[in-house]
Amino acid sequence: MNAKKVLNIFSSLVTSILFLLLIFMVFVVISSKASGGEPQFLGYQLKTVLSGSMEPTFKTGSIIAVKPVEDATALKKGDVITYMQQDGNLVTHRITDVIKQTDQTMYQTKGDNNKDFDSQLVLSQNVVAKYTDVTIPYLGYFIDFAKSSKGMAITLILPGILLLGYSGITIWSALKEIDPKTTNSEEKTA
Repeated sequence: MNAKKVLNIFSSLVTSILFLLLIFMVFVVISSKASGGEPQFLGYQLKTVLSGSMEPTFKTGSIIAVKPVEDATALKKGDVITYMQQDGNLVTHRITDVIKQTDQTMYQTKGDNNKDFDSQLVLSQNVVAKYTDVTIPYLGYFIDFAKSSKGMAITLILPGILLLGYSGITIWSALKEIDPKTTNSEEKTA
């Protein structure tokens, strides 16, 4: 394979990556703003891990995919769930025990990295979602940055500028290839 073919493949690859990056940034920003929090994708919610309580299952700063639960009373020991605490915060911990009473299902939970069980039982109606075993390490830091006003501007504008700049370089190279005499004579007079 000659150098020109390799350069064309590389050029196409870089352009595709920059374009996909731009599309991804637009998706993250719009999805975050539309949901009022974490982005959603194909029915899954993407949650940012803010503490190390579930390490090594997932690390701080990771993104995890959770699926809203249809029947919060059907969860079992070992499931990792996201639930709403009394103060309104969301927590993702593992179910260590299922407690069924006549009219109520409750869950004892614990972070994998915590020594003690969570102090309060989780009522089934407070369970928001179940972890789907999908984790993307460190992307949470980026998502949090992208949700800020500066981050939103940078994540939308920077890939666009890079794509435009790279397109300009590609066009200039193509023009140089089409008319090498013109570019050579311009270089000699300069």
